[in-house]
Amino acid sequence: MKEYTLLCVLAVILTVLIDRGSRTHLLKKKEFYLFLAVILFFKFLVNGYLTGKFIVNYNPRFFLGLRIFSIPLEDFLFGFAMVTLGIVFWELFKRRYKHG
Repeated sequence: MKEYTLLCVLAVILTVLIDRGSRTHLLKKKEFYLFLAVILFFKFLVNGYLTGKFIVNYNPRFFLGLRIFSIPLEDFLFGFAMVTLGIVFWELFKRRYKHG
């Protein structure tokens, strides 16, 4: 079974559901996609170097094997979920503590 793939897909789905459920609507904001583009640029630099030089290796048993350049597709899914969820929670806590 492709556990890494499954976990990354679940993380993306949960992130989208949490964004909608929390009513932060981060995924509807243009600024978010500009920020995401900046993050992706640095992901290509760092993750591309690490996976391209085989500093970080993945067991083919746990992921699909699809790569964008040298970066596994799952790394993009995981990165999207991690960054997006962090911003969603930031917005939630900012809203909660701003209003008391």
